[in-house]
Amino acid sequence: MKRYKYLLSKVLWASLSIIFVMILNFFLFRVLPGDPARAGVKDPRLTAEAQNAIRIRFGLDKPVINCFESINPLKLGSCLVNPLDTQFFIYVRNLLQGDLGTSYHTNRPVKDMIGEGLVNTIILIGFGQMISIFLGMALGLIAAWKVNTAIDFATLGFCLVAWSLPTFWLGIVLLFTGSTWLGLPVVGKFTPGGGLATGLPMFLDVGKHLILPTLTFSLIMLGEYMLIMRSTSLEIFSEDYILTAKAKGLKTFNILKDHVLRNAMLPMVTIIALNLGFTVAGAIQIESVFSWPGLGLSIFEAVGRRDYPMLQGSFLMIAITVIFANLLAELMYSYLDPRVQAI
Repeated sequence: MKRYKYLLSKVLWASLSIIFVMILNFFLFRVLPGDPARAGVKDPRLTAEAQNAIRIRFGLDKPVINCFESINPLKLGSCLVNPLDTQFFIYVRNLLQGDLGTSYHTNRPVKDMIGEGLVNTIILIGFGQMISIFLGMALGLIAAWKVNTAIDFATLGFCLVAWSLPTFWLGIVLLFTGSTWLGLPVVGKFTPGGGLATGLPMFLDVGKHLILPTLTFSLIMLGEYMLIMRSTSLEIFSEDYILTAKAKGLKTFNILKDHVLRNAMLPMVTIIALNLGFTVAGAIQIESVFSWPGLGLSIFEAVGRRDYPMLQGSFLMIAITVIFANLLAELMYSYLDPRVQAI
């Protein structure tokens, strides 16, 4: 019974967080400076009548919320507007129907644009996460086993440097290095003119374009995983059951696999689950440097265009991803360590 109450409380808090994010997500982008009607159309000859027509087309002429100022100067300060005919209510109504709106810039459904970008982002961070998790845990375990040796100092120094490097700076360095010395592609997902290829040539082309952004992502995440794994493993090595395992004559590999790794997975599961949510947003800098057509690049471009629907949809998706990642981490942690439920 206690377990079900614990699960119910976590799901309830996650639901309340999503509702709060939905409300905040609407007002957050209304405070951005600039006119979205003019920013969405890069034409200096755009007349006032044309701008007003664009506002009406996208519902920007309606008040943000009842008794709040409307974007339309003719309705400033109006408190007599029907609440059902405000931007906020229309936003909530469309959201409940699965409609994230229409992009001001491309005039396409936002959910289609997010879906296309999200697939490319998942491909990028998926490979990057697998590499960084595997290498980070392996290096952290080895460094803890060889503590205060040259191996420990070398791996610790490398990961500290990798973790402290700015993402965009490392991406630019790898971009110039990879293109100059290795001849790797540095822009986009396909080679120009190669987007029509199918089968093995297409996968090879995409794979070449993935090398540099994936390497950038892996190096940034590697340091964090390695440091956490090393710190946790050092605490476990000081436990009595490790000394007992050594006294029994167990091999080093069996001690590391059966005793150290399994117990060190508790904090690692938490940080991995949390990073899975945050890395969707963290890929913005990498995708911008390498022009990878993912969700991060779409967000970067939407900011400059004041594309409210695209920004709202993207950030809402990212926020929900982070919330679900937190929920998943808490549920997995409670499963691995039942003592958590009694707190």
